[in-house]
Amino acid sequence: MNRSLFGRLWPNVTAVVLFIGFVFPVYWMFSTAFKPTGDIISETPVWFPTDITLEHFKTATGVDHFWTYVTNSLIVTLCAVALSLVIALAGAFALARMRFRGRRGFVIGFMLAQMAPWEVMIIAMYMIVRDASMLNSLVPLTVFYMMMILPFTILTLRGFVAAVPRDLEEAAMVDGCTRAQAFRKVILPLLAPGLMSTSLFGFITAWNEFPLVLVLNKETEAQTLPLWLSSFQTAFGNDWGATMAASSLFAVPILILFVFLQRRAVSGLTAGAVKG
Repeated sequence: MNRSLFGRLWPNVTAVVLFIGFVFPVYWMFSTAFKPTGDIISETPVWFPTDITLEHFKTATGVDHFWTYVTNSLIVTLCAVALSLVIALAGAFALARMRFRGRRGFVIGFMLAQMAPWEVMIIAMYMIVRDASMLNSLVPLTVFYMMMILPFTILTLRGFVAAVPRDLEEAAMVDGCTRAQAFRKVILPLLAPGLMSTSLFGFITAWNEFPLVLVLNKETEAQTLPLWLSSFQTAFGNDWGATMAASSLFAVPILILFVFLQRRAVSGLTAGAVKG
């Protein structure tokens, strides 16, 4: 009886401990953003803000070129995700439906590209962009972010395409559809969970990227929100209230996107892991 109770209890206790461990930093970030400066720098931790203030948010959004940062981040992130989805759909369909020499090596290459740290290639990327006279431009950022997202997107969508029965596609072609029409009308609607999960992953990757934009875009007009997060320093140290307010604002789009896409995203990550 005791063993049975322990067997049911310990997974729940472990889940609660992990939940608290993951959620507490997020709670501390949001709560600190609303605390007065005195509570933030107090030696005694203030667990629950009593006097709520919006001054830190005003400081964070009052930075010069704030809306330029927002616009640049949205343009680069959305364009990178859209480009990766278009290219990945074609690549995933080819890998899942067609048989050609080197197909297995092609898939392994995508896996290796996904595992490789992009930071080791920053110098090469910088030299390429510099020689092309495209420093302080959003175009190289968009292309490089798309390249970061592409391997995962192709591998995930490949599993989804492989999971769609060939009979559906062949039946559509028998009814008069071309291969492109069969893909658009039959396969594409069934890929919605995979598109959601890969879009969420791509958005988070491009939205959070910091080292590349730091190296390539030195001019303020071409920078993105991650650099805005690093700007709250004074002669007396970090402005933690403004930093936490900025971090909260920075996290809101991702949290909203995840809330709307969580069901399809989770099902997409699991269903896309089939053998193809």
